[in-house]
Amino acid sequence: MRLSIKNLLRALRAPFFVATATQTLVGAAVAWNEGSFYLGCFLLTALGVVLANAGTNVANDYFDHLSGDDEGNQELTPFSGGSRVIQEGIISPRGMLVLSFLCYGIVVAIGLYLTWARGWGVLAFGLIGVVLSFLYDAKISYFGRGLGELATGILAGPVVVCGAYYVQAQRVTPEIVWVSLPVGLLVSLILYVNEFPDYAADRMAGKRTIVVMLGRRRAMPGYIAIIVAVYLSILLGVLMGLLPWPTLLAFLSLPLAYKGIQGIRQFYGETPRLIPTCAVTIKMHTATALLFTLGYVIDKFLA
Repeated sequence: MRLSIKNLLRALRAPFFVATATQTLVGAAVAWNEGSFYLGCFLLTALGVVLANAGTNVANDYFDHLSGDDEGNQELTPFSGGSRVIQEGIISPRGMLVLSFLCYGIVVAIGLYLTWARGWGVLAFGLIGVVLSFLYDAKISYFGRGLGELATGILAGPVVVCGAYYVQAQRVTPEIVWVSLPVGLLVSLILYVNEFPDYAADRMAGKRTIVVMLGRRRAMPGYIAIIVAVYLSILLGVLMGLLPWPTLLAFLSLPLAYKGIQGIRQFYGETPRLIPTCAVTIKMHTATALLFTLGYVIDKFLA
């Protein structure tokens, strides 16, 4: 084991933390717009969500090592194929399992404090989030049965966004549930696009992801369908009066969506040339969430 700060951040997949934190920001922004915001609680919530994501990443590497998925993956990208710290002998499988439990332990401590400070609803959101995230890529999980995308969307959407809102406002409203939909869909999209380069390894390991079950060519339109659902949910939310009109700023991320659609249509079966599409999908998620947040800030000042 060659543990260093650099290797630790690599194992946790720290570059994805910004995208994870934006999901918490969206929920808190809606609460702030309504007049409820506590900075300390927000920071603790963001830290808890980031560490839950880190624990999921580490557990994912551990279980993919047990299944042989990562060892058999020859089509690696910066966004898929795991951190490779087990395969390169940097951290042992046991060390990764311990690291995962450590992350979840801190998450539980944060969750218990926020439950004491903000109410029992926090505990409900926390329990659902921890269970879903830890089971996300275990061999016994729903991921191997084609439900991973749905579960991840539920985790990042209603659980994280609504949970972050609840910590501030101590309630759940139809508006925040609707707000969580495009965020959850975008997280599902990130996982979905990364299943294309993982296709061969997942198939060999017996994972029945949607891309494995349909094949790359037939799964390609699913990427486009999710993007359409993201922007349609925002537009419908505004038209139904569930979202303030400044949230239409999220449509400024459409150029990124267009690049993603171009990339998946042309290179769904060519892993090296699909890497920019994987990257632009993450950018689309982060940009849309930040623009969504900005929309609520603008709406607050216009009120």
